[in-house]
Amino acid sequence: MRYWWVLVRKEWQLELKQKYAVNGILLYLIGSVFICYLSFNLQPNALNPVIWNALLWILLLFTAINALSKSFVQESAYRDFYYYTLVPPQALIMAKMAYNAVLMLGLGVVGFGLYALVLGNPVQDMGLYSLAVIIGCVSFSSALTMLAGIAGKARNNGSLMAIMSFPVVLPILLLVIRIAKNAMDGLDRSESAGYIWVLGAISVILGTLSWILYPYLWRS
Repeated sequence: MRYWWVLVRKEWQLELKQKYAVNGILLYLIGSVFICYLSFNLQPNALNPVIWNALLWILLLFTAINALSKSFVQESAYRDFYYYTLVPPQALIMAKMAYNAVLMLGLGVVGFGLYALVLGNPVQDMGLYSLAVIIGCVSFSSALTMLAGIAGKARNNGSLMAIMSFPVVLPILLLVIRIAKNAMDGLDRSESAGYIWVLGAISVILGTLSWILYPYLWRS
């Protein structure tokens, strides 16, 4: 835990020092929401709740890929070797996951709030929809952090990250969209309980796999 906390602080301090990363992602998110607003402002009746929900999760998915793909890009081979002599690999990958989860939660809350403010809010059960956003952001960070580590080792970050992320993120996206749709329709929360447990189990499985497999990846 001591190593983990120091590494999380290191990630936060690097982000404060290099503000272009978060600022760039925020600009991307705000620009995407503004483009959606301009597009549907010309034809207001075209934005029904189904399209509203689909567009939001498309924005959050691409925001997650753009934000989390940079997790290991800034780490040079020399810095990797330096970490190798100081901390266990499990502490490093768990610190990356924790920081990315907090980052995605912040981006998800900002994106959802701005999106609902600009394009309206047809959600009937805001509590359940907010829970879907939180679980979705955490699940995205769990899946994409390990993939970013693999892509970083391959030194072909952009294309490899996009190719690998699709089959891993697709089940998460299908489940979280189902929960969000139930919240928009105002259905009883028991209808979404099974999907929530499955999403939580996926996040735990991905975290466990990262804990087990990342040391082998790091040794390469």
